[in-house]
Amino acid sequence: MTKLQTGYIIFAVLTALVLLLTGSIAVTIGFVFLFGTPLFFMKPLPAYSTYLNYFNKYIFLLICTFIFVFLITPILIIMPLSFNAEPYFTFTEGMLSFDPAAYSFRWYQDIFFNGMIDPAATGAAWWSDMWNNAQWVRSTRNSFFIAICSTLLATGLGTLAALGLSRAEMPYRAAITSLLISPMIVPLVITATGMFFFYSDVGLAKTYLGVILAHTTLGIPFVIITVTATLSGFDRSLIRAAENLGADGWTTFRKVIMPLILPGMISGALFAFITSFDEVVAVLFIADVEQRTIPRQMFSGIREQISPTILAVATVMVILSIILLGVLELLRRRTERLRGLTPA
Repeated sequence: MTKLQTGYIIFAVLTALVLLLTGSIAVTIGFVFLFGTPLFFMKPLPAYSTYLNYFNKYIFLLICTFIFVFLITPILIIMPLSFNAEPYFTFTEGMLSFDPAAYSFRWYQDIFFNGMIDPAATGAAWWSDMWNNAQWVRSTRNSFFIAICSTLLATGLGTLAALGLSRAEMPYRAAITSLLISPMIVPLVITATGMFFFYSDVGLAKTYLGVILAHTTLGIPFVIITVTATLSGFDRSLIRAAENLGADGWTTFRKVIMPLILPGMISGALFAFITSFDEVVAVLFIADVEQRTIPRQMFSGIREQISPTILAVATVMVILSIILLGVLELLRRRTERLRGLTPA
């Protein structure tokens, strides 16, 4: 019997003791999840490893599990709450007993109906009413419009900045880099306050253009960092080879540079999109009612009316973030393959 198999037996005995002492299936399931996850992910150690080595490895994985649960629980807890049939932010007795009647999609439906003038309308009238008057739909439309526009601007400007800062002959590179990434270092409320006073003077406050430029400013640092990281392993002899073959600057960038830094550009664009989509402080300072985004609508909903619709919208945003993070992971792996860090 291996040492790892001995650990499984000890854990099974402890699980049985917890069930006997507490008499609660829920507590036992929690114990199995928290203390069994590290054991599940443990790999066999070298043959010369002792029981103490296995125990130390288990404690390390257990600490990692607790940290992961501590970080992820506040995010995951909103998902079941968004299906609450009652207008509460707490689990009802019916939900805890898994009564089907205690669960409902009413708050997801409220995303489309909240704010409509005539929810009972049908056909084109209903679609027009929903698109123009439903508060959450209007906020979603604003969020995507502002996020897409600011992402395109941030990606273009950030890529140009990263290309310039990556050149060895660029003077004061450290100072300029620090200045360009300062929006992600300086407290956001200070940045938003400065934007408000400046945009008010030039007539950009309470306009879509002002909000887009504000989000662009916040997204550029992410693009600079990701593209600069991609350029760190870039072979500049490829540029000289392209120039020797007669390619102009634009052709060299489009045919040689861009395909190699594209994963970094896309990663930075996704970070810029997420930053814009989740940003609320700058919107509070700069935007008007017409430019209200999803985070701004959620902030207003918490202050004015406590509705589980906020939880339904938050669940959708979490799912969207998970999808984007999955795309980022695929891009990271592609970048490693291009650099030869991992086998194809």
